Amino acid sequence: MIDVVFIGLSLGSILLLVALGLAITYGAMGVINMAHGELVMVGAYTTVMAGIWLNLGILAAIPLAFVVTALLGWVIERVVVRRLYGRLLDTLLATWGVAILIQQAVRLEFGLSFLGIHIEGLGPGLQNVSVPAWLMGAVPFGGVEINVYRSFIILVTAVLALVTWFILYRTDIGVQVRAIMRNPKMAAACGIDVARVNALTFAYGSGLAGVAGVMMSGFKTVFPDMGTAMVVDGFLVVVMGGVGSLLGTVLSAGILGQINGVFASFSNDILARALVFGVVILVIVLRPKGLFSYKGR
Repeated sequence: MIDVVFIGLSLGSILLLVALGLAITYGAMGVINMAHGELVMVGAYTTVMAGIWLNLGILAAIPLAFVVTALLGWVIERVVVRRLYGRLLDTLLATWGVAILIQQAVRLEFGLSFLGIHIEGLGPGLQNVSVPAWLMGAVPFGGVEINVYRSFIILVTAVLALVTWFILYRTDIGVQVRAIMRNPKMAAACGIDVARVNALTFAYGSGLAGVAGVMMSGFKTVFPDMGTAMVVDGFLVVVMGGVGSLLGTVLSAGILGQINGVFASFSNDILARALVFGVVILVIVLRPKGLFSYKGR
């Protein structure tokens, strides 16, 4: 039973990694960022490219991927999202278009494939990331074998969740973000530079997506379409937890991860995923604002 709980905890950690950035950007800015999954993919490809071109391991790729995806997120916010605040469907469609552009840029190697130029690590093929020897294998615990890399993912997720909590609840910028979550017009009237805070918030959420990509590259094949399904899982967690609620995001990720892990071990992945969707629908019906929420959706 310990191994089943551990699998559920690791699945929940992956869900939380993907959803952390969405919880912040959706809660603070009211933006449905359909390109979030592609930012996870960019983080995974950053890991691949760092290994090929810079000879960097997965640990060194974590801060690198954060910076790369944070900068990309900042550009997306400044160029596209900033012009569409308050227009929910427009942001959905616009960021979906951005997601397609990012995906095709990786697949076509930034267009250089048309000129017969190949960039190793990019393209439509599959890529793999080598995990350090000390993160491979398993260790005995409570009579079962615990996967070391999954334990590493849980640790990284816990650290990022604590850092995010500290930023939101113990820093000046966090106070400003929470004020914008409550009422952006009133926050602006109180002297908060809403545009600047939104840009930083979007960049930070994008950076978290990049770190999620690094973690996922260690146990999943990296390919251009890998982020498409992740954005759906991320929004399931955010919607169930409640808009803008860090605690709700953490709890919903843990609950959905355990449901998936437990039922997948007794039946199969398809039924487990169907049950996850059923639980999310039930929560939305019974608690339209989610488990915890600053405001309604």
